[in-house]
Amino acid sequence: MVAMNDRAMEFDDEPPLAPNVVEIEHLSRRFGKKLALDDVSLTVPAGTVLGLVGENGAGKTTLIKHLLGLLKAQSGRVSVLGLDPVAKPMQVLSQIGYLSEEPDLPGWMRVHELIRYVSAFYAGWDSAYAEELRREFALDPMAKVKLLSKGQRARVGLLVALAYRPPLLLLDEPSSGLDPIVRRDILGAIVRTIADEGRTVIFSSHLLTEVERVSDRVAMIRSGRIEFCDSIERVKESHARLTLRFDESRTGPPQLDGALAWEGSGREWTAIYAGSKADLLAQAQSLGGEIVDEHALSLDEIFLARTGHRPPALALSEVDE
Repeated sequence: MVAMNDRAMEFDDEPPLAPNVVEIEHLSRRFGKKLALDDVSLTVPAGTVLGLVGENGAGKTTLIKHLLGLLKAQSGRVSVLGLDPVAKPMQVLSQIGYLSEEPDLPGWMRVHELIRYVSAFYAGWDSAYAEELRREFALDPMAKVKLLSKGQRARVGLLVALAYRPPLLLLDEPSSGLDPIVRRDILGAIVRTIADEGRTVIFSSHLLTEVERVSDRVAMIRSGRIEFCDSIERVKESHARLTLRFDESRTGPPQLDGALAWEGSGREWTAIYAGSKADLLAQAQSLGGEIVDEHALSLDEIFLARTGHRPPALALSEVDE
């Protein structure tokens, strides 16, 4: 079952088989009056692909900036590969591959010049791998970076993030605004990195289908707090769309713990529910109701319900007055 503590979250019930690459303990961060991160705790074992999801402004990028050492913790602790990224920036950054929505690349360089320039900073740079990625991504080595399309710049950014084979890859909305072919290339490269080398990846995105495709685990952040963090399988198992039928017609939905969203009328009401189905059944029976239908949810539907948005196409049985 997914752990539901709003303030501190770790992967429950499954002790890590490898050292933790990322350890965050009680991290909080304010920007003026805005609490961007609220007592966040999170661990990411080696070899894990963690999907970090949340609405714009939820705190995803702020969290990633702490991992990069670009922000210092105002309270709490951040450790990356056993090091404080603020106190040891060079040691940490040399082991992180980073790609953001808008890669900050020198536009005046040609692609081959950029590759040669970046390679000088990393002892583990793999020139053969870089060339393999360049060919795969169909990047012209003589093209100037400033003349590349957004999709081509994203491919170049991913190339330089992967070619020195860093143990940790941080991807902050890497495919936002890109066409499906470029997104496929980016996800394909991530999948191969995971499959071939077992590296650790934190993948921040609002595209839930992409997160679901490449991630082992998913953490949802909302208003600076971790809503849940667990394997995708257990997140989906602990959420469902349930239709309840009551003995008598109701003027409004029942008040049941764990219900995230309701739709219906009369005797039949459908809920998006998080938690134990047995608990919901016991609550419903105490109000003269029973579960008459159940459907699994996609990660996207769970996200919408958790963020307070009405999930699309709530499946409702015909109202039986």
